[in-house]
Amino acid sequence: MKFGPDNYNHEERCSQGHSSASTIATIEAALSADPDIDSSAIEIRMLGPVVLLEGFITKAADRDKAISLAAMIVGWENVQDRMLSRFSTQ
Repeated sequence: MKFGPDNYNHEERCSQGHSSASTIATIEAALSADPDIDSSAIEIRMLGPVVLLEGFITKAADRDKAISLAAMIVGWENVQDRMLSRFSTQ
């Protein structure tokens, strides 16, 4: 999966009108489109160029997948994981 051109990094795209809202919408769409991740309780916020992934995950693999999808859009250095685990006890 590839998003956007490689000739600009995330900070350059933001300064050229790539808004926080569009970044959040792109990440939300990528998470929703992936059938292997339950993203219903994951919230996405922006703090400058940094994407904050918050909320809850129900599987350990969801954390890695959510971080990976966000990093494909904004770069690894711009993703901050604040998700909490909510695993079933059954």
